[in-house]
Amino acid sequence: MRLCAGKDSAVVRAPVAFEGAPVYRARVTTLLVATRNTHKAGEIRAILGGQFRLFTLNDFPNAPAVVEDAATFAGNATKKAVKLAGWISSKHRTPNTEHRTLNFILADDSGLEVDALDGAPGVHSARFAALDSAKSGNTPDVENNAKLLRLLKDVPLEKRTARFHCVIALVEINPQSAIRNPQLFDGVCEGRILFTPRGQNGFGYDPLFVPAGFEQTFAELGDDVKNRLSHRAQALAKLKRRLAAAAADKREG
Repeated sequence: MRLCAGKDSAVVRAPVAFEGAPVYRARVTTLLVATRNTHKAGEIRAILGGQFRLFTLNDFPNAPAVVEDAATFAGNATKKAVKLAGWISSKHRTPNTEHRTLNFILADDSGLEVDALDGAPGVHSARFAALDSAKSGNTPDVENNAKLLRLLKDVPLEKRTARFHCVIALVEINPQSAIRNPQLFDGVCEGRILFTPRGQNGFGYDPLFVPAGFEQTFAELGDDVKNRLSHRAQALAKLKRRLAAAAADKREG
């Protein structure tokens, strides 16, 4: 499996307490994950584990929309994280008092890169089918998968190599200072694309993608295996190591 090196720096600060909210004293890092996708949020929650408390944009219905129009995963992830960190910092409070404190904004962008298609669908993975029409926004998984299979119909198995690629941007919430450049963490999972979908689990292109070293698709392997192998798991593992190291440095200091 090929992994890309992540960019990581900065020191973890104490959480920002919002006006009218009780102080959250447990050793838990609280994140706002910049997504309304319940599948993605659940996957991130399962991978990060119990030392992290997650909110999503579904908990912040008034959060500003961010147009993901960058040419790279890193560009889109950075844009989302910085925009939302600025919005949260300017508010000094959450929409709901049960949200208590927030430490960081976590935003990711990810997608499928197919070698036979020169890296497509790439940053357009979630709206791949919409590129053929006047539709805006994301398109259903079944439509995206159908387009992918149509484009690859004459490509033999040995040339159907592909990878899932994820970049995560992490921005600290600090109302007292300007928003800093995000820390970036990326991960890649190599594999190949099948000729027909298989499996009932997962989402997106999971029923078509077989990770390297396996014969089953992500949709057949199930969440436990996928959450150890996936591009997002690789990126989140780097993020966890960086935050743990920063916390250790703070204690020693």
